[in-house]
Amino acid sequence: MIIIGLGNPGEKYANTRHNVGFMVLDRLSKSWKSGPNYLYSDINISGQKVKLVKPLTYMNLSGEVFKYLPHDDIIVVYDDLDLPLGRIRIRKDGSAGGHNGIKSIISYIGQNFPRVRVGIGPKPKEVDAADYVLSDFSPEEFEKLRKVIDLTLQAIETIISEGIDKAMNKYNSIQIE
Repeated sequence: MIIIGLGNPGEKYANTRHNVGFMVLDRLSKSWKSGPNYLYSDINISGQKVKLVKPLTYMNLSGEVFKYLPHDDIIVVYDDLDLPLGRIRIRKDGSAGGHNGIKSIISYIGQNFPRVRVGIGPKPKEVDAADYVLSDFSPEEFEKLRKVIDLTLQAIETIISEGIDKAMNKYNSIQIE
């Protein structure tokens, strides 16, 4: 099992909305090793060996990690502009939905991979989407995000231990206030 968290490398992007995938994985592991163009950590979740992976390419090139990794047993965790902060959505497969990191992954392995989308919206109408996803969370939003990351970790554990259908039924309707 490989869990891939999407984000942009570098301190400049560490706390931006686009780095939610990295933030989720950072809660699971504080110790990272270098792979070819990615960081990884080997952990156990629910008694199963899991490799956490953070691609070191920028978001738009996230799929390049599959030059080095198998893709038959993966979960991808990433931000979703169309979901409000406080929601997650688990899916078995699907389109990119406008997310450039997912577009890149689909170009390498197709659409059939499980994913956990973490809401970062809504985007203010007057703000460009690219500027919004690269902006930092406010202190109030960050407190809410901590709870959402906890929920995301519970959902990932449920996917691994009980299956994706159980996780979708349990977590897709929860709204963190």
